Amino acid sequence: MKRMTRHFSLWMLLATALLTWQTAVARDLPDFTELVDQAAPGVVNISTSRMVERQASPFHNFGGQEVPEIFRHFFGDRMPAPPGGEPGRSEERQSLGSGFIIDEAGYIMTNAHVVDGADEILVRLNDRRELQAELVGADAKTDVALLKVDAEGLPTLNLGDSDDLQVGEWVAAIGSPFGFDHSVTAGIVSAIDRTLPRDAYVPFIQTDVAINPGNSGGPLFNLDGEVVGINSQIFTRSGGFMGLSFAIPINVALNVADQLRDDGRVSRGWLGVMIQPVSRDLAESFGMDNTEGALIADLDPEGPAARGGLQAGDVILSVNGELVESSSTLPRLIGRVSPGSEVELTLLRDGERREETVTLGDWPDSPASAASRQGEEPASARLGVAVERLEDAERRELGIEGGVRVREVDPRGAAVQAGIRAGDILVSIDQNMVEGPDQLAELVAELPEDRAIPVRLYRDGRSLFVALRLSSD
Repeated sequence: MKRMTRHFSLWMLLATALLTWQTAVARDLPDFTELVDQAAPGVVNISTSRMVERQASPFHNFGGQEVPEIFRHFFGDRMPAPPGGEPGRSEERQSLGSGFIIDEAGYIMTNAHVVDGADEILVRLNDRRELQAELVGADAKTDVALLKVDAEGLPTLNLGDSDDLQVGEWVAAIGSPFGFDHSVTAGIVSAIDRTLPRDAYVPFIQTDVAINPGNSGGPLFNLDGEVVGINSQIFTRSGGFMGLSFAIPINVALNVADQLRDDGRVSRGWLGVMIQPVSRDLAESFGMDNTEGALIADLDPEGPAARGGLQAGDVILSVNGELVESSSTLPRLIGRVSPGSEVELTLLRDGERREETVTLGDWPDSPASAASRQGEEPASARLGVAVERLEDAERRELGIEGGVRVREVDPRGAAVQAGIRAGDILVSIDQNMVEGPDQLAELVAELPEDRAIPVRLYRDGRSLFVALRLSSD
């Protein structure tokens, strides 16, 4: 009996200790209820629509009857037009995203990809009002868009300073994943200043906050209820959330929004160089102790870098005193400087450090405009590259009959998706030899959509094929 009493007392002591520990832990965890109560009215749901051409339906002559539901089960969203609908007529397709109000006058911030190609934008507020929105402007390079609704006295969110964020601090997101309005998720900041392969101009905030389709464009909050980022994208192999979410820092987004509101476009500094990473072997060959910096592989002969005395083979180590940690850092540092401004560059040339001052140009809006500045001929915008001619002597030296050199690649175009890089020689496309830029544009204009096309390239002394797929968007 005494033994049972001792065991019971011991269990009671352990249970009390565990309850005390759980209470202490719960007390230390953040409570987001006040944040959500104050911030939710300033978060909006965004739906867009655009007009597309209706395709002919195999059920067009289904006897004038309702199409059986079994067909909808198999076809889903790809269900052909119903009976009576004729090819060539238009229909609406909608997409959903999130946004947040930054100004009582009706300015709303969201992602550029949420409103891309929209003919109509509808904003639904927390109080269930629905307002038509006007697109003030969008910037694809940072994925930021600014909308305007005709309303007054709207609830606005407090904007914080994303430069103060620290790895490990708590953050929360409010948005409309899969159309479920004002869903709240929370997590921590996993990393800051994260560079993604196709987004060189944004130092992303990485979090483990659950983000899914429909969250795009919604706000990321710190514990003070201040917006510190715009939820933009996730890394996934499944199509759903896998613990890696990325947000655009609010400081970057506000700079873009201010330019869109004032000028309708975003101006960025342009150096006019083609860069590549500094590998360990290259660092050793240059006499460097580490792999920091951006190696200049080529220059626009009429660009700011060439005029400022930079050369191919220079390694850019810093911009205005800020370290170029890797080649992906350079576009961000240059891009945030206003065109026409001078930048102080620290270079490594022939094993020696030197300082150069360069006056930046205005970043071309597209590869085509870049090619125009350089006296080159642009390829079709469908492909997303700017190319230059190859001289006959150069073709003979390489042992190829035709081809054009890829000068620049649009980071959001079809070419980069296929793996085409700046510096590649494009030899043939869809089994047709490429003779020059004009002929390439003609070939690309005739390519089918949403079907893989073989493209032959010449890269680093060898020939290879890549598969190109042009989107119907």
